Amino acid sequence: MKFERLGYTVFVILQLVTRSTQWESNESTPSPTPWPEQFHALLSMSMPGGRHQVTNLWYDWPNGKNINIIQKQLGELLYDVEWNNGTSFYYTLGADGTCKTTSFEVGIPRPNFLDGANYLGTVSTDGFLCNLWEKVDFIWYYEDVTTKLPVRWDFYDGISTHVITFDVGAVLEDSKIQAPVYCFNQDTQTKNVEDTLHTAYSGGLFRFNLKKAM
Repeated sequence: MKFERLGYTVFVILQLVTRSTQWESNESTPSPTPWPEQFHALLSMSMPGGRHQVTNLWYDWPNGKNINIIQKQLGELLYDVEWNNGTSFYYTLGADGTCKTTSFEVGIPRPNFLDGANYLGTVSTDGFLCNLWEKVDFIWYYEDVTTKLPVRWDFYDGISTHVITFDVGAVLEDSKIQAPVYCFNQDTQTKNVEDTLHTAYSGGLFRFNLKKAM
């Protein structure tokens, strides 16, 4: 009888230890918070070569669009308008406005595009304690431990993005991002297509690598 009770006690203890270990494992491996379906973020970006730019990012998953309005350092204002059907417009406005229309095989990033990312632990960056994830050696994503807001993300090619403001639920009116008529003129080209696509990081880089990242 004593042996039966002892055996039962050992069994219960083992079960509790196993469950406790599982709980600790789950708690010690955070998952990145999916992006809100709609938000506006003001971003400060460091580009390869040392230059900087400021980007207004408007993410609108329900309406299938992702907009980056990019002010280059001492340079032009570039509009990067991406649609979930794979079409992207990269254009500038004014008398010398240029435009490049590109089609990608994938749409805009999904809210949970970081699913499956590798957790690297906690680090301090920009004055915040953050959880850090990496995905397919393409993106390193920093999220505030307390607020779960994105603080920073880095791309493999050296582009580093720092989040200044993050306004959940904000939506940009379609009238503010209507592509100019010369975007539909096949003879219109950008002055420097490679630089434009590289600057429009969220469209070009996300889309070119989205299949791999998913």
